Amino acid sequence: MNHRKDASLDTLARRGNVAQFVSYEPVEGRGRQTFARIRGYEPNHLFASLDEAVQALLRAAPDASVNVRSYTPDSPRSREFVYGLVDAGEAVAVLRRLLTEGLHVIVNETVDVGDGGVSGVVQGGVMEFAPDDTPRCVEKPGVASLPVETGMALVDTVYGFRPELPADFERVEFSIHPKPRGWHGTRTLLWELEEGNAEPAVAHMTWPNRFSRHLGDKAYGLLMAHLAGMAVPRTLVVPRRVAPFSFGTETGSGEVWVRTCPTEQEPGLFTTRKGWTDPFALIAAEDPGQNRIASILSQSAVPASYSGAALVDREGRVVVEGVSGEGDLFMLGSQSRADLPKEVVSDVSATMDRLSTVFGPTRIEWVHDGMRTWIVQLHVGATSSTSTVLVPGDRASWVDFEVGQGLESLRRLLADVGGDTGVRLRGRIGMTSHIADLVRKSGVPTRITEGGSSEDA
Repeated sequence: MNHRKDASLDTLARRGNVAQFVSYEPVEGRGRQTFARIRGYEPNHLFASLDEAVQALLRAAPDASVNVRSYTPDSPRSREFVYGLVDAGEAVAVLRRLLTEGLHVIVNETVDVGDGGVSGVVQGGVMEFAPDDTPRCVEKPGVASLPVETGMALVDTVYGFRPELPADFERVEFSIHPKPRGWHGTRTLLWELEEGNAEPAVAHMTWPNRFSRHLGDKAYGLLMAHLAGMAVPRTLVVPRRVAPFSFGTETGSGEVWVRTCPTEQEPGLFTTRKGWTDPFALIAAEDPGQNRIASILSQSAVPASYSGAALVDREGRVVVEGVSGEGDLFMLGSQSRADLPKEVVSDVSATMDRLSTVFGPTRIEWVHDGMRTWIVQLHVGATSSTSTVLVPGDRASWVDFEVGQGLESLRRLLADVGGDTGVRLRGRIGMTSHIADLVRKSGVPTRITEGGSSEDA
């Protein structure tokens, strides 16, 4: 087997942007340049010396850093790999040593996988990717998996550009970056192409995943709803690790909701507040460890005629609950659900049906302005709940909880109950409220006691 990695890079560079590099083969204990792609120079420009080539690469590299990779053509697996060299003399010394050992060597610009971008693979009509990793991330659990066009639109929305990926290959390994990199100085890098016709694949559009945690659970869910063509209020996302971006439709209210956006759904734990508030003070107060809240959302307020939530229950039926006006107290369990107009229930149910064709069963929080349903949160998956059993399961003993004690008291109780104890909720709550979400997330068997069922709320 003879595999020249530098020749593959040269071929790849003719189709798109690659990380800048210069390569050498060992000749009589010394190095002979084979290929090069360095911005500002012609393809395969021949440098006068190792020193000149490395200095040119360091000047052109966005992070002023290079890696040195060694291999033998009969064994494609890399040998010694030296990462993140910033001194030209040190890089040249490593290069000369490896060439003296009879190894082929590639020096390339250092590409930081933790720069806020993503890496992944397009194959069979599916685009999969994750942050903080190489394209090999697709071999690990937790990647975002989307139809190619949805994935391309997502990148365009979040990063502000459409990835430059060739469409005539079976498999494309790529990375996306927030600043220009590579031979062409663009924000898409190609790492490997495979020719042929890939068999069609199926995207698994589920979250939380590594990218949804990168943006925050609410932001990702809303973005999925927007890309699926649903009505989502205009939303400005200010993440920790990605530049601010926006999507959605203006509601015309002139008001905003400020929403904290945790990495994963934490029902009712973090602040949602109508009206502008200092987002820096808010995130500092609620996430001093800087590891639970991924972003802050400023969302255009919907003039609320009715608000609530909807889900798919244990029997596969759509359950729509809500109240007149704004629904924040209903979601916290402080306000009982009301009888909704049939046309509102019908409109929300139709929205759920449209979502199901894209994502399968979903759970949403919604606001109706008298004309249409707006989605203000989206999660995937059905529930195992009924109107009297929120989390199924038998337990040796049961502890009662009055829902009037509030969400935080319930959160503490769920954290403390033993493995042989279930919870009976006493009070008038909805199956779709944050209280119900919290017990479902906990997995603790939970019932609504007779007389406190959402059936008679």
